[in-house]
Amino acid sequence: MQRPSLRNPHDVALPPSKVPVALQWIGIGIFLALALASGIYSFGNHWRRATFTLGGAMLWLSLLRLSCDSSIMGIFAVRSRKFDAAFTAAIGGLMLFLSATVESLGS
Repeated sequence: MQRPSLRNPHDVALPPSKVPVALQWIGIGIFLALALASGIYSFGNHWRRATFTLGGAMLWLSLLRLSCDSSIMGIFAVRSRKFDAAFTAAIGGLMLFLSATVESLGS
């Protein structure tokens, strides 16, 4: 059982997620794999792929934030569900837009 002081105060009144806990953990694993792939792309000087992958990961994180419990999300549950989802969706969408519209600089 999680100590009450470690719970997200913004999500105390929310009902538990209907998604099984195992699927919630798998979703977080997918997010971490996408973030790792983005880092690998950036170290390989594939900045457009890295930006696109990280943007997709952020959009995935916004879906996770809406559908997973705060206790499972851990450090990814910063504010309320709506705010976190809107913020990560905006950042992810902006990153996808930038990766699609910025010229490839001859590559």
